[in-house]
Amino acid sequence: MSKMRHRRDIKKTGSDYVWDRSGQPDPQIQRLEHTLAAFRHQRTVVPPFPENAFTSAPLPWRESLLLHLHIPRLAAAALIAFAIVSSLWFSLAPRPPLSAPTGWQVHITAKPAQTDPSNSTPPEKQWLQVGEALETPANSTATVSVAEIGRLDVEPLTRLRLLQSGTARKHVALDRGTIRATIWATPGQFVVDTPSAMAVDLGCIYTLQVNDDGSGTLRTTLGWVGFHRDGRDSFIPAGAACSTHPQSGPGTPYFEDASPAFQSALGQFDSNAKNISGDPSALRILLGEARKRDALTLWHLLSRVDPASRAVIYDRLVQLVPPPGDVTRDAILHLDRAALDSWWNGLDLGDITLWRHWERTWIDTRGQPN
Repeated sequence: MSKMRHRRDIKKTGSDYVWDRSGQPDPQIQRLEHTLAAFRHQRTVVPPFPENAFTSAPLPWRESLLLHLHIPRLAAAALIAFAIVSSLWFSLAPRPPLSAPTGWQVHITAKPAQTDPSNSTPPEKQWLQVGEALETPANSTATVSVAEIGRLDVEPLTRLRLLQSGTARKHVALDRGTIRATIWATPGQFVVDTPSAMAVDLGCIYTLQVNDDGSGTLRTTLGWVGFHRDGRDSFIPAGAACSTHPQSGPGTPYFEDASPAFQSALGQFDSNAKNISGDPSALRILLGEARKRDALTLWHLLSRVDPASRAVIYDRLVQLVPPPGDVTRDAILHLDRAALDSWWNGLDLGDITLWRHWERTWIDTRGQPN
């Protein structure tokens, strides 16, 4: 209300010039208008475009005009198409592999010297590549990551070589020394060569020791392990051990809680590269000392003796663990593999099918990278 009253007051004084330029101009306003005249908006009147201008224009001019009108749309379409094609190319194009160390990671730990701990070698990390060897000095141990399937604890004065690290099989050679293997892979994927036998992991934890002369001993803590050489197989379940010799290959496995007399007699048999028939006294000790648990050893002896000794072992084994119904005396005495496998599974020490699958795979892929 105050603004409208103020405007009426101005009109009463005759200053309509300020509002619609109809009254007597004020001199001060005229001077202000003159000062700001340079910044006054210059209105330009654009004549109307004739309706028939486009149709009456020459044909080249019309084509040029249409081309200029379509160029922005074509450019936008081309830009969108380029973006789509680029996105597809970047999403489908093969990417270069990330640069990362290859091989198996090794962590070496030096044992402090008893006299001067400051002289010990600091721990270091490295990578073991296929074809390379790891040798631990007298004052150091090592931990080796077996790709993604397990770990090896390596004792001092050990020489270990990495032979193969494919997706289907991890293969090392233990030339001397001691390793403790903890493997959680599928059975048969981790293999260790020694100078006298090949150790095949069947899902387990075990310790393998190799002497300078190539002999050695395997002890299983969890699961079971297969010892193999030239068709001679030994199966070592948890709690059992098995020696190996350069001349004869894998020995006969036994549970380490067997009686000393049993273990001593078995040692005599394993020292013979051919069979045990030459020492009937040692055979009598074995059969007399055998417990139900020692059926593990007697089952292995069936295929390592002459036919006469095999019959005696069969009779004692039947007393300890009767065979399944499909296993006959005649089949065992003729070393029928199906019968032997069925009796082994009856001992409840591990499914021998795992081992047979490994044997087939090994024969099929031997010499081939995998």
